[in-house]
Amino acid sequence: MTSVNDLLNILHLDREDDNTFIGASKTVGSPNVFGGQVLAQALNAAYRTINNGRVLHSMHSYFLEAGNLDLPIEYQVGVMRDGGSFSVRRVTASQKGNTIFILSASFHKNEKGHEHQIQMDADVKMPEDLMSWTDLLNTYGSLLPKKTKTFLEIPRPVEFKPTHINNPLEQKDLPPVSDVWFKLKGDVTSLDLAISQQILTYISDYNILSVALQPHASKAHWGNTQTASLDHSMWYFRDFDFTDWLLFSLESPSTSNARGFAKGNIFTRDGKLVASVAQEGLMRPMNS
Repeated sequence: MTSVNDLLNILHLDREDDNTFIGASKTVGSPNVFGGQVLAQALNAAYRTINNGRVLHSMHSYFLEAGNLDLPIEYQVGVMRDGGSFSVRRVTASQKGNTIFILSASFHKNEKGHEHQIQMDADVKMPEDLMSWTDLLNTYGSLLPKKTKTFLEIPRPVEFKPTHINNPLEQKDLPPVSDVWFKLKGDVTSLDLAISQQILTYISDYNILSVALQPHASKAHWGNTQTASLDHSMWYFRDFDFTDWLLFSLESPSTSNARGFAKGNIFTRDGKLVASVAQEGLMRPMNS
């Protein structure tokens, strides 16, 4: 995938009946289905059963089994509630009858109320002053570890610009914080809020668990640590669009019991808080 159009093709599902949808997969470098893809496709299925104009405000999900890239994914939507203000959907994703993922999503009618938000770091570096993943590959490709180089070589519909580039050769423990700017490739002017939320959810599964590995970088890396997303939750606060860079500000409060926990906030360039994310993932040291 090289642009937002390729991503939209993956997120769009074939409809079998009112509540059943079928999706295909595309690799992002992992041998299994990318978690962000399943998250976004499940939201696509849920949204297509909402007929009252309500907007997604939260979702909570669990990854139960690794998805097979070669098999279609069936999404079954359960209509749990259509109340006076909120609609709730439950989505079950399966392959060959085996449940691989479950998600609950809540949709809210437009209402006015009190407002406040935390502030984006005023000292964060702007994307124009940073190198992207593509820049890193083009500049340092011959010096990068093979796995890192292979990962960066995979075409993606989104560009990332971390505010700090960690040297994988240093093997140095780092603080459990990270800031990454991201922007879609291609024409994004026609994206409505529902599709934008699905794409934002897809992107939210990038980078998030890596921040939980940083405090252990002197001994742990992707090559000697088994990692997998276990759950993923997200809250959507305000309307936004993808015409400019967005900032994913991440931190990891804890790792323990072979699990890492990370959370993050997504801001527009001018500091509007768009969404918050939380994820726990498996971080199991492997025998060398």
